[in-house]
Amino acid sequence: MTAVPTATGTADSSELGRVLVHEHVFILGEEFRQNYADWDEDARIDDAVKQLDELKSLGIDTILDPTVLGLGRYIPRIQQIAARTDLRIIVATGIYTYNDVPFQFHYTGPGLLFDRPEPMVEMFVKDLTEGIADTGVRAGFLKCAIEEPGLTPGVERVMRAVGRASAQTGAPITVHTNPHTRSGLVAQRVLAEEGADLSRVVIGHSGDTTDVDYLTEVADAGSLLGMDRFGLDVLLPFEDRIDTIVELVRRGYRDKIVIAHDAACHIDWFDPDAKAQVAPKWNYRHISADVLPALLERGLTEDDIDAILVRNPRRYFENGAQSE
Repeated sequence: MTAVPTATGTADSSELGRVLVHEHVFILGEEFRQNYADWDEDARIDDAVKQLDELKSLGIDTILDPTVLGLGRYIPRIQQIAARTDLRIIVATGIYTYNDVPFQFHYTGPGLLFDRPEPMVEMFVKDLTEGIADTGVRAGFLKCAIEEPGLTPGVERVMRAVGRASAQTGAPITVHTNPHTRSGLVAQRVLAEEGADLSRVVIGHSGDTTDVDYLTEVADAGSLLGMDRFGLDVLLPFEDRIDTIVELVRRGYRDKIVIAHDAACHIDWFDPDAKAQVAPKWNYRHISADVLPALLERGLTEDDIDAILVRNPRRYFENGAQSE
């Protein structure tokens, strides 16, 4: 058993229940919001509480929210929401970029104009061990990304900082990847070089491909497969996503699978009406209402579902973790 930080305090890993490993509460550019958005803070918080309460009523107990720098992380808002819902929220630290590091790191770091040890490592470790800003909320995991541009210098710098912070603290990692470029294998190599435990890494968005040979190669290297974009049928149809999980289970990889939607209560990347039209199932209800019944109909057992939703996420926090 391992102590896991949440937005409302520490929970034992045995208490996490059914977990969706990749769900955002808000993806929100704060600078854009403050200058251009039509925003009602109280109404948005009320709506988020309503959506998360509904998710809890559908049998989900915990979500991992990988909203970090680059996606609009603002913990005081999450604290308000978490205090009003019984659904646990575990927040993250890290940086989300497909290309460059933020300008705050362009000139400061190893070999740069202001030459000093990597400041991102120090920041991530503080978030994990002391708390984020002055909120008192500690991050429970780390997040980085590698997309179609590949291992750019900025992406590599963030990824290596994430790997080092994980090695220092024992915190697990989630990586946004593009499976069509096999970038999960690149992420595994870089993170392992920095001392990260690959058994405590979720290779995110693995569910966007039907290339089971690639997925088993990632899993054989130790990591969990994030089948975490249910509802985004525009990227891969629902039946293909289901078929891929069924085939992975048939090949013996049940204990390497975790699932989620990668949904949000609010995301400012799209017009809400347009988003609903293009991806009508991209919401917190889809897994409970559609995905789990489909998996059971295709031959998975209740024990398989328990492994995917309960035991695998729990192991993500427990393998090699430092208990408190």
